Amino acid sequence: MNSGQELFGNLGNNFLGPFAVLLLFVLSAAVVGGLLFGQAIYLFIEGKKKDGIKSAIYSIGWLFLITTVIFFTLLLFKI
Repeated sequence: MNSGQELFGNLGNNFLGPFAVLLLFVLSAAVVGGLLFGQAIYLFIEGKKKDGIKSAIYSIGWLFLITTVIFFTLLLFKI
């Protein structure tokens, strides 16, 4: 975010820049949601309710752990 104009140039007062960022964010959220909950929902529908719930909890836990480690690493090195 510090060198956005150097990397992408001056976008001016154009709405396409924020629109593209929001669209990329929504696409990213859809992909992660599908990966995170796809198997859990499949297991739940197939009747393996315990395995489906356990899979969802483990996936959310690992995602939280990875996110926390990355944020603390960024804070540690002040990138």
